[in-house]
Amino acid sequence: MAMTELTLPYGKGHISARIPEERVAGWIRSRLDDYRPPAGQKELAEQAMAAPVGSPTLAQLAQGKDRVVVLCSDHTRPVPSRYLLPPMLAQIRQGNPRADIVLLVATGCHRGPSAQELADKFGPEIMEREKILVHDCDDEENMQDMGVLPSGGPLRLNKVAVQADLLAAEGFIEPHFFAGFSGGRKSVLPGVAARQTVYANHCAAFIADPCARAGCLEGNPIHRDMVWAAERAGLAFVANAVIDSQKRLIAAFAGHFDQAHRQGAAFLASLCRDQAIPADIVITSNNGYPLDQNIYQAVKGISTAELCCRPGGVIIMAAQCQDGVGGEGFYRTFAENRDAGDILRKILAVPQQETQADQWQSQIFARALTKCRVVFISDAPDQIVRDLHMTPAHSLEEALALAQQMTGNPEASVTVIPEGISSIVEG
Repeated sequence: MAMTELTLPYGKGHISARIPEERVAGWIRSRLDDYRPPAGQKELAEQAMAAPVGSPTLAQLAQGKDRVVVLCSDHTRPVPSRYLLPPMLAQIRQGNPRADIVLLVATGCHRGPSAQELADKFGPEIMEREKILVHDCDDEENMQDMGVLPSGGPLRLNKVAVQADLLAAEGFIEPHFFAGFSGGRKSVLPGVAARQTVYANHCAAFIADPCARAGCLEGNPIHRDMVWAAERAGLAFVANAVIDSQKRLIAAFAGHFDQAHRQGAAFLASLCRDQAIPADIVITSNNGYPLDQNIYQAVKGISTAELCCRPGGVIIMAAQCQDGVGGEGFYRTFAENRDAGDILRKILAVPQQETQADQWQSQIFARALTKCRVVFISDAPDQIVRDLHMTPAHSLEEALALAQQMTGNPEASVTVIPEGISSIVEG
């Protein structure tokens, strides 16, 4: 019997197992690793900065601008900052050598990064030379009212960002499970927004909207709010990367926050979009470190697998989760209620202005659980995994055996999505 080797990213390494080839219904994997970039990582970033999309260069924009803020992604995002930031900083100083530059870490509602996590992201030179601040979504005294979002929610943003003479951002573009794509406008909302603003944007009605899904910008109400927020904040320039499975920069897009972002999203989609392959068992990962640091983030990969999993089937998710759950409200929602359908119904009834912590993640997770069971490979404590309505496993072999047992079919079909976050699955 011919066997197929399955290998999934897991933390900073990989896990693997073998499965009969005849049981594999198909593979869904991005073609990012097949793409051959025309230049090295440093050169790609510099070329993008030299020929921005729909915008003057950052050096031109920086002329006469004394207070400059660059929004930077946090420790949960594998942004190749060491390639994006140096040419951005060089151009700003070329335009205005006297510019006071602040790197503002756009954490959204995430916890603040540790000193070591910042050092790992920026490298020693930037850590030593640059002024770095970390956004706190609960620091109300440092928020400024910026109007009302198209959705009706309040727009409150970090004063450091909106009071800058020039606001720019670095980031990366990947499929995003309800915003369509990460990057671009997301540096502002949720990046440097107040908690109440993020919650209004992530409300139940928007998460349930059929356009709020990976790979979709048109008609997406969450994206619409984000674009409006970026315009109100005065986001003048972005430098965004597309990366492969090894977290290497393979393309860069710089310039106008929406035009450059859309060009980068179109490039990414051309390498990541595939039709769904329905199966009894769907195997995936959360792309390894740093994207699989907690169970909360692993909902992203689960939401991709859900699109291929037949009703009553099993999703196998591999995510190391060295930081545990990642969201207290998310954990309590499932630990205190054993019926995923009941959880989903309650969330859908929550008005926009009453959105709770982690509600959006709970909503997407509950939706998947009403359709499929989940076997979760991680280093998290087994009881926590069970509290979250999943079955714990500690190897891919064990997970496959459990999934097969759950289906009651020794010939259960299998779809493999090695990197759940990198794939856009069309239903």
